[in-house]
Amino acid sequence: QVQLVESGGGLVQAGGSLRLSCAASGRTFSSRVMGWFRQAPGKEREFVTAISWSGVSTLYADSVKGRFTISRDNAKNTVYLQMNSLKPEDTAVYYCAGGVELATIAVRYVYWGQGTQVTVSS
Repeated sequence: QVQLVESGGGLVQAGGSLRLSCAASGRTFSSRVMGWFRQAPGKEREFVTAISWSGVSTLYADSVKGRFTISRDNAKNTVYLQMNSLKPEDTAVYYCAGGVELATIAVRYVYWGQGTQVTVSS
C-alpha cells in the first residue's frame, strides 16, 4: 500500500513559479512510476507529467513541456513538480499518482493523493 500526500500549492501570478511535492509512504515507492495529473473546474482530469522509478524516463503533456519539470528523490520517498512560467490556464487541483507503468492515462495509476490547489492569477 502506498499513501501519497501533496503539498506546495497556492496562489501565484502569471509568469511565476511553484514547486509541488508529493510525499509517499510505503516501501515500494522507489519501484513505482509516479505521475502528476490536474483537474480544473468543470473539466476532465488530465495528464501533466510522469517519471519512471529510476528517474531516467519522463513524459510531459504538450501544454507543459518546457515549463514544468518532474523529478524524484527515492531516498526521501518524494516526487516533485517544478512549475515555471505559470499561466492562468494552469489553474487546477493537482494530483500525485503512483502506478506500475509509465502512462498518460489516469486508469493506469493505482494510488492517488488528495490533491493540492494551484491558482494562477492574470
